[in-house]
Amino acid sequence: MNHLDVEFFEGYSTQSAIAEVSILLDGVSKNLINQTPWVQYDYCPAVQFAMGYGNDCIFLKYYVSETSIQAANGTTNGPVYQDSCVEFFVSFNDEKAYYNFEFNCIGTTHVGYGENKDSRELLRNDLISQIKYQSVISNRQGGDVHWELTVAIPFSLFCYHKLANLGGQNCKANFYKCGDHLPMPHFVSWTNINSEEPNFHLPEFFGSLKFK
Repeated sequence: MNHLDVEFFEGYSTQSAIAEVSILLDGVSKNLINQTPWVQYDYCPAVQFAMGYGNDCIFLKYYVSETSIQAANGTTNGPVYQDSCVEFFVSFNDEKAYYNFEFNCIGTTHVGYGENKDSRELLRNDLISQIKYQSVISNRQGGDVHWELTVAIPFSLFCYHKLANLGGQNCKANFYKCGDHLPMPHFVSWTNINSEEPNFHLPEFFGSLKFK
């Protein structure tokens, strides 16, 4: 399984400008999301992510190049996985339950918590609205569309836990790129998954994170 040490950004918090955080993450080592576990979905966009954390939040930035994009869902907790979507699933303290954060390319967000795909408790809209994000979409040579999404996830979003500080914390996590309703549907992960059908909700295949 993959492992990632997450860097601490001293002095950065939910009050920091998201554009400044985005530039900061450009200087962090990038991690590939390039596992295609299901042979019937072998299209693999070029996807990387960078991660860090501050005094009261987690910072993530995704870098994506794909043949086409879609952003049909603009409602919080809607089916953003149908669009050009990136995702972050994380669990704490070796617990079975985990949080799933899903974002389409324009920043529409879906967040849930539970032990498996069929038992999710969606987080309240007022909590989800605390997430800051910056979306940048541009064309590139060769016809692909390049987009970047930077997000700041406050610790308050982990509402089933009391997280005052993540320093020294060990977690389990996986990172994904999908697009169920795109012309070329795909299901790509950071750490590989062993299942017959596409399913990201399998925490037994999560990799590990350590917050430095």
